[in-house]
Amino acid sequence: MILVERSAHVVAPVEVVWDVVQRAEQLPAWLAGVRAAEVLSGEGFGRRQLVQAGRGAAHEAEVIAYQEPTLIGWRERAKGAGARAEARTEIYVQLTADEDAGGTVVRLIVVRWPAGPVKAALLRLGLRRVGADLEDSLARLTDLAAVG
Repeated sequence: MILVERSAHVVAPVEVVWDVVQRAEQLPAWLAGVRAAEVLSGEGFGRRQLVQAGRGAAHEAEVIAYQEPTLIGWRERAKGAGARAEARTEIYVQLTADEDAGGTVVRLIVVRWPAGPVKAALLRLGLRRVGADLEDSLARLTDLAAVG
């Protein structure tokens, strides 16, 4: 298992940030590396969605954590030729009201279970990029939430 997390303060109420992060169609606007996303079925916990990465890979995702308005998490599995079913990624967005500073603390967490030791080694080499993508995502989310 490989875990990367980053957090940032967003000058917007939890409800405003939640409105952005819980909608699948908003993912491309703030989550780095996502080109398109659509809901396949359901709402809240158990919702199924299709997430297309910028590099063309498509991942079917299922919402596995949902506590309105503070936590959403989904599990992605690669789809397509050669996809390994045991490889998976979980992404969590945790929101906490920051009443002292005003606004919301946003924590992004990515957990990856690579398909084998070679993939694990490659993922470890790319940890710096994953962290940079999370920081970019937080900056984009900050801008979106500020607009309201």
